[in-house]
Amino acid sequence: MNKRLLIVLILVSVTLFLSGCTEYNQPIRDDNTGFWNEFIVWPLVSFITLFKELLGSYGLGIVMVTIIIRLAILPLMIKQTKSSKKMQEVQPALAELKKKYSSKDAQTQQKYQQEMMAMFKENGVNPAAGCLPVLIQMPILIGFYHAISRMNVTPEINLGSFLWFPLAEPSIILAILAGVMQFIVLRTGPAMDNPQMKIMMYMMPFMITGFGIFLPSALTLYWVIGNIISFIQNMFIYKPWEKEKLQPAKTGGTKK
Repeated sequence: MNKRLLIVLILVSVTLFLSGCTEYNQPIRDDNTGFWNEFIVWPLVSFITLFKELLGSYGLGIVMVTIIIRLAILPLMIKQTKSSKKMQEVQPALAELKKKYSSKDAQTQQKYQQEMMAMFKENGVNPAAGCLPVLIQMPILIGFYHAISRMNVTPEINLGSFLWFPLAEPSIILAILAGVMQFIVLRTGPAMDNPQMKIMMYMMPFMITGFGIFLPSALTLYWVIGNIISFIQNMFIYKPWEKEKLQPAKTGGTKK
């Protein structure tokens, strides 16, 4: 992920979180005002409640809304996965390019950047493709946190349970399940062959589990269902059981 985009992602995440943090422990109703309430939190609450009425429980409502959200962004997720796969395929050629232009002077680095971008273009790699799905999911995830937290303190709403998990309370079992599913998703995706992503592959599950131990089970349920969908996606797109030797990538702009 490009460093500038990563910084933007962090700033957007912090901004979104702070925009709603002053009301996270207040009841949520349709007359709440403000952009965050009107366009993020209340729509999520409304959809969850709608499916609760149709399916009989808030747990099933959360599952259905999660599935709908993930299906809505599925084209972006597929594009991200394919881009990650192509990025993995060009790593050997990229390493050769870095070795060729190892000098740190401005002129050499400029030429390196030009040839790298030419190589990306020739191989259909978009370095920024991985950021967009994350940027889209971040307000949804934070919105889910605020929606669940505020539904939990709204007198008219009783979240109840999903299977044997009280949705308003943390669940260590569900948190561990979320962490395990996160590991499986990363293990069956591009991270399994990318040394730069292996640290994330081992850290993310522990982070998800840690958060899940303290957050309401309703939010952890969102992670579990989302990761199940991601796992199915990896099976169809990445096909980890068909690992083959990567073909050398085309190195655009290096012809003599």
